[in-house]
Amino acid sequence: MEDKHIVAVDIGSSKVALTVAKVTGDDIQVIYYGTAPSAGVRNNYVINSMQVTKPLEKLVVDAEKELNIKIIQAVVGMPKYRVRQETRPARMIRENPEACITGEEVDILKNEALDTYPLDDARNEEIFGAVAQSFSNGEEFQLVENDIIGMPSDILEGNFKIFIGKKSALRATNVTFNNLRIAIARKYFTPDVLAKAVLTPSEIDNGVALIDFGGGSTSVSIYYRGIMRHYASIPFGGATITSDIRTEAMISTALAENIKLAFGACMPDRLQNLSEKIIQINSGDASANKQLTVKYLSEIITCRVREIVEAVLYEIEKSGFADNLRSGIVLTGGVANLTNCANYIKELSGYNVRKGYPRQELFSENGCDGILETEAAVSIGLILAAKADRIGDCICGEDTVKVGTTVTFGDGDVPDGGNGGAGEDAGTGETAEEIRDTLFRPEEMEEVRPPEKQQGPKAPKKPKIKWLDKMKNLFEDISNENV
Repeated sequence: MEDKHIVAVDIGSSKVALTVAKVTGDDIQVIYYGTAPSAGVRNNYVINSMQVTKPLEKLVVDAEKELNIKIIQAVVGMPKYRVRQETRPARMIRENPEACITGEEVDILKNEALDTYPLDDARNEEIFGAVAQSFSNGEEFQLVENDIIGMPSDILEGNFKIFIGKKSALRATNVTFNNLRIAIARKYFTPDVLAKAVLTPSEIDNGVALIDFGGGSTSVSIYYRGIMRHYASIPFGGATITSDIRTEAMISTALAENIKLAFGACMPDRLQNLSEKIIQINSGDASANKQLTVKYLSEIITCRVREIVEAVLYEIEKSGFADNLRSGIVLTGGVANLTNCANYIKELSGYNVRKGYPRQELFSENGCDGILETEAAVSIGLILAAKADRIGDCICGEDTVKVGTTVTFGDGDVPDGGNGGAGEDAGTGETAEEIRDTLFRPEEMEEVRPPEKQQGPKAPKKPKIKWLDKMKNLFEDISNENV
């Protein structure tokens, strides 16, 4: 059985990560995982492509050197912030009511819902994904996909949830990969692939809230009866906590981040003897050294975490599924590693809470440090999704490669329905640089016009919510933000 390799890139506000996995049949083995501090990303949203390119380029060079390969294409996650959700019904009249409904007809119905959805601003918006909520044959309602397939009927109806994001975010991602001369095999809606990596089938069926506590934003996805029912994201995360530490201690952002990683904790009253420990801060300049107690540091962190979690709990209540979360909350992302963070969320919410690590039964790894941590969950989710979609080989050897179907550089999807990329079909031998030149076709990229001059976006206000019943107006404003 022939091997192929999948390359996944996770662009986050705090770090960028590059993962290479070898796929043999159903077996997935992660053979490289590298991270670097990110730049040019705000709230999980690429705002400066050149700044993002620099750390990512180093990861590409390191991976190619270590594995003796050339990366020619990769899968990448879409931003999780500035995404709104809408509902869309679709209906099909079937010619033969005695024929059973097929999976192909369900796909046609889904595509119809996507293709006919009227975007409010088609120039600046794009559909990131869609999830079927329920189906009906005109007599039976609230059916899932597996139930509707195989039913004879003259009508097929569906109700879909459509996720809409900013087109500028995808353009900025395209430019980043243009700079790297690496093709984008496919872009994935990040919350959907994340669930595949950390949630069990029983959790998705019984009801669970998946909280991705990242550096620049925090998102919550509600699953019930096997389907994503609600999604929301707020523009506050680990970077906001770091900013609070920097302001209170009057130190640099880099030093505040290191202190957070080393001593960060919630619930200062539960730190016991550790709470009285003193952190000596040497700023490295002419100013006097500073002292910061671990207890006071925990108080700073706990205040911000409380406000973020209250925002998330409001979204859970808003979803209408707060009483259906039998599996509680799964907490993932880099901030999930804060000491007592999961316990604090349990205390605030009343739900059972567990950390969401990548499920080790889905893949193996070959000594890749960090791949089993919560912050690597998105990377594993991208690998799993690319394997399921039969994305073609993302690498070629250092010397030659068999050329298969060509992909469009920087575009969202491969044109052959997921089987594109080098290495699928036998072809002529070309050098690695030649195949990169084949994939790099900037003339096929969508023209990006300079934006019209307008007033700059207002920075989002930091939440100052103290009680859950005061959440509604503020976070509806955040959800409807159009910057």
